[in-house]
Amino acid sequence: QVQLVESGGGLVQAGGSLRLACKASGSVFRLGYMRWFRQTPGKQRELVAAAYSHTNTDYADSVKGRFTISRDNVKNTVYLQMSSLKPEDTAVYYCNAHIATAEYTSADYWGQGTQVTVSS
Repeated sequence: QVQLVESGGGLVQAGGSLRLACKASGSVFRLGYMRWFRQTPGKQRELVAAAYSHTNTDYADSVKGRFTISRDNVKNTVYLQMSSLKPEDTAVYYCNAHIATAEYTSADYWGQGTQVTVSS
């Protein structure tokens, strides 16, 4: 079994910073992409940032220049460094990763989500 364990969410004032972490544990044979999504009630879950193979990364236009995604393949962990936070960044943030548990067996996994609240 594979689990994604998230940490780092909380309450912060506008303009502040937070660092989210998501660690994959269990029967991890090989890591694929690792991504962060966010969702608020009544809105579609949106992709915030992604770290693909060969260190390629991508960001939503709304967070470019403010958020940075990084990954540590030794620790099986992906991070999201968030700076210059705005009230509209308030959401539940979800970690998502594609993980192989055997040489020819892989699947998509999700974390439980962590609340980020930015006050004005």
